[in-house]
Amino acid sequence: MTDTLSRPLLLIGCGKMGGAMLDGWLKSGIVAGGVTVVDPVGGDAFKNRAGVTVVAGASDVPDDLNPEVIVLAVKPQQMDALLADYRRFAGPDCLFLSIAAGKTISYFETHLGDRAAIIRAMPNTPAAIGQGITVACPNTIASDAQSSQAEALLRAVGEAATVQDEALIDAVTALSGGGPAYTFLLMECMAKAGIAAGLPEDLSARLALVTVAGAGQLALASGDTPPSTLRENVTSPGGTTLEALKVLMREEDGMGPLMVEAIAAATRRSKELGATS
Repeated sequence: MTDTLSRPLLLIGCGKMGGAMLDGWLKSGIVAGGVTVVDPVGGDAFKNRAGVTVVAGASDVPDDLNPEVIVLAVKPQQMDALLADYRRFAGPDCLFLSIAAGKTISYFETHLGDRAAIIRAMPNTPAAIGQGITVACPNTIASDAQSSQAEALLRAVGEAATVQDEALIDAVTALSGGGPAYTFLLMECMAKAGIAAGLPEDLSARLALVTVAGAGQLALASGDTPPSTLRENVTSPGGTTLEALKVLMREEDGMGPLMVEAIAAATRRSKELGATS
């Protein structure tokens, strides 16, 4: 098995994330075997794209489709109602790739059977613009080649990595899954602080937005340079930035301990949600 699919890919759900993935796959040519989309509303934008077939529901997917990968891109709460319709394809030669938060590998094995090759993946929302990062975890049936194939599909919307320990997905959910929200909160707080310091509201908001976005791009462009070094490069001895960092880096109540506490809380909640799925 190579990263390029020679057999069809079946995409269940074509919302923002599913649609972004599909667009990436079509541009990269990875779905050489064609794509069948089960989502008449979300798939409407792709119905005239070469190699794409859009259907209304599972009953419209022919039994002889023989998909190489089935991507589950629906909301977690919709999963119970649809999995039974696709169990007919379950087997080691068909990979089920889920991007539904909180749905564990054991959950899918219960619904699809113990012969199903399953990979659970946790993307984040910047994937909708091709700037995300996704971490995937395979079950024991999924082969190394299928894991490689899943990574290739996920790279259509950003970076991708694989872990073998599913317990790590809870921490991934807490860090990168929720990370965009933490970053947006940072922008909010910076903007409010700028207003408190006397800046006009619109200017303060723009300064916060562009500064955070630009710092992220600078960090990416700096390759392996650690964030601590980038921070030090911006911090002049005795300067204004240093005074702010003295507050933000306080050991007892600064950003560091707050972030550790926040990620721990989100990780616990992810475990709780997984235990009930």
